[in-house]
Amino acid sequence: MHTAHRRPTARSSRHAAWAAGVALACAAVLGGCTTAPPPAKPAAHAAPASAADSLGIAFVRVPAGEFLMGSDESPATLAKAFPHADAKRLVDFKDEAPVHRVRLTRDIWMGTTEVTVGQFREFLRLSGYVPESVRDGTGAYGFNPDYSPPNNQRADLFDGRDPRYSWDNPGFPQTDRHPVVNVTWNDAVAMARWLSEREGVVYRLPTEAEWEYAARAGSRTRFPGGDDPSVLLTTANTFDSETALRWPRWREQAGAGSDGFAFTAPVGSFKPNAFGLYDMIGNAWEWCADWYDENYYAQSPAEDPKGPAEGTVRVRRGGSWHSWPLYARSAFRNWNTPSTRYVLVGFRLVREAAVAPQR
Repeated sequence: MHTAHRRPTARSSRHAAWAAGVALACAAVLGGCTTAPPPAKPAAHAAPASAADSLGIAFVRVPAGEFLMGSDESPATLAKAFPHADAKRLVDFKDEAPVHRVRLTRDIWMGTTEVTVGQFREFLRLSGYVPESVRDGTGAYGFNPDYSPPNNQRADLFDGRDPRYSWDNPGFPQTDRHPVVNVTWNDAVAMARWLSEREGVVYRLPTEAEWEYAARAGSRTRFPGGDDPSVLLTTANTFDSETALRWPRWREQAGAGSDGFAFTAPVGSFKPNAFGLYDMIGNAWEWCADWYDENYYAQSPAEDPKGPAEGTVRVRRGGSWHSWPLYARSAFRNWNTPSTRYVLVGFRLVREAAVAPQR
């Protein structure tokens, strides 16, 4: 099964009831129920200022503010926007509701891009850390043009798990400017901890709320650039017609044209959002700090939510170069175990203190 589309099985028994309820309760195109308050805008600040740390990771200030998190779009509304989607998939988004107001009380500094191959390589060189895909000897996943998903027992879209695949070899060419993939949640946290010790300030993964706030950058549309899936062709690296050539059975799910990249794109290849952040949608899924709980939004704190206290899987957000537009929406949630290493999954870091401009 393609992990970008996996959903928790615990939801299946409640999908029908939820779909019916949401269809009756929600009429707005973007799914805020009609009683939902209007979205709050981020606090007004000057144009983003950015600077780089000792590894060359550039950070930009994301100002404190409030926003409406999640989506209440009904299956019927989604079906109109994504006419080729399997109807069964369209009732699979209960965890995006209810739409709820979240207040982030502190500015943060977020990586302007996903962590790159070159930055991760330098971390390994300086720290001596060995990534899980290498350390446990089981490897990772990768693209293999001779691999046939329908004939694979696991029905996975990629070849693996195999020691020949790792962060350094996803099966397609990458330069030091591409987003690193095949890194586990544990690998990402290890890099954040090492940087924290090295620089004397806290580095970490973003919380899920911080991630969605930063991705939306004041928007309430499906994608930061608008509601129509066609906006992805010029604003994000997702599953397009060129990528679909390698997976023809899903051609109808692809964008109508090409975004210029069959696999990952060098970070920053598309325009940044209003916060100055690149590739929040597409390119590589991004690990978040939170444990995942499909029902968490119903009891989420209004200020600085950090996710459940415990769990078995960690949140990842944003979609990848292989994600269908349906799964590249700002509200879409997904998850994996902390030790998962996959050809579509990378990460982005948050720094809790301003970065001093280099002289």
